[in-house]
Amino acid sequence: MNAITSTAPVSAPPASRVARTILDFLGDIPRSSEPTSVSPRVRAETIAINARRRAFVASASLSLPPGPLGWLTVLPELVTIWRIQAKMVADIAGAFGQRSTLTREQMLYCLFRHTAAQAVRDLVVRAGERFVVRHATAHALRSIAERIGVKLSQRALRNGLSRMLPVIGAAGVGAYAWMDTRQVARTAIAMFSREIAFEGARSTEIPARRMDQLAREAGL
Repeated sequence: MNAITSTAPVSAPPASRVARTILDFLGDIPRSSEPTSVSPRVRAETIAINARRRAFVASASLSLPPGPLGWLTVLPELVTIWRIQAKMVADIAGAFGQRSTLTREQMLYCLFRHTAAQAVRDLVVRAGERFVVRHATAHALRSIAERIGVKLSQRALRNGLSRMLPVIGAAGVGAYAWMDTRQVARTAIAMFSREIAFEGARSTEIPARRMDQLAREAGL
């Protein structure tokens, strides 16, 4: 117990740093070459299973360093998992024939609805049998990233002890990434299996330089 206590981290990555990482991440939304499937739901489930496996391995591997060293891998782990999940979302959209409709708002909604529902609730709204995607202004995007950053930092603090336990802790973190990716897949399948309408200006990708500017304007 003393060994664990002596190496315990003082704090999780600051919420502002996580928010900046989210903004940077949005500058490189992956493209998908996934063709429209004749059985899109079956294909989407296969895509999701493969993504969950990759997320488990990646997260568990990055969580192996014990003690304070483990905390240095928190943000790299988050970004790695986001990239796996973002590619999964893009491929699921492709399987349902909606690859060309994928926007940054949809990506944020799919990735973070289950962990920060209040932050992304205005991005996508269910209206009967369709989803309405709302355009997010630069100010709204910064605000959403900040709120997600707070949530993820709080979660990192709650899960911090697992990083103090090599192997066992890594397996637990990997299992969490597996479940997290499953939730992202469910959100993506629910959205792309239905009609999607867009409210306001549509946006697909923000160039990385523009995202850096947004982050600087937000003071992140």
